[in-house]
Amino acid sequence: MTVKVGDTVPAGTLAFLGENGPESITTDELFNGKKVVLFAVPGAFTPTCSEAHLPSFVANHDKITAKGVDRVVCVSVNDPFVMGAWGKSQNAENLLMAADGSAMWIKTLGLELDLVERGLGIRSQRFSMIVDDGKITHLNVEDGPKFEVSSADKILEQL
Repeated sequence: MTVKVGDTVPAGTLAFLGENGPESITTDELFNGKKVVLFAVPGAFTPTCSEAHLPSFVANHDKITAKGVDRVVCVSVNDPFVMGAWGKSQNAENLLMAADGSAMWIKTLGLELDLVERGLGIRSQRFSMIVDDGKITHLNVEDGPKFEVSSADKILEQL
């Protein structure tokens, strides 16, 4: 079952590359008492993700946080080392580049994407959301491989 607007974000743990290596952050630490914009991509270093999706949030980070957002988070089903390298290559130092290496949290959201037949394993659907104190207030899930409704511009309209 897919999460929907009004739902509490399911519990989980994500990872990111800290100064001394991989670190963990729980969804409680990430969302409780905060307003967070989170977007997810099928894969780091993939064409649409690298050429459009992530850059839209890097370019609009300051506009998003100026609207009262505490943190902007990018999630992908990759490991924290890949997410760290991708963030560095995309000048995304202001974003939390979070890894869900085994898609465990993405599966609890009901937003996994099965690309096993294409040799890519289980990934995340492309989506964005606004979470206010743990509650999903906006959820934008792409229909297929498109990049239309999950951009930073859409999030800015919703804030």
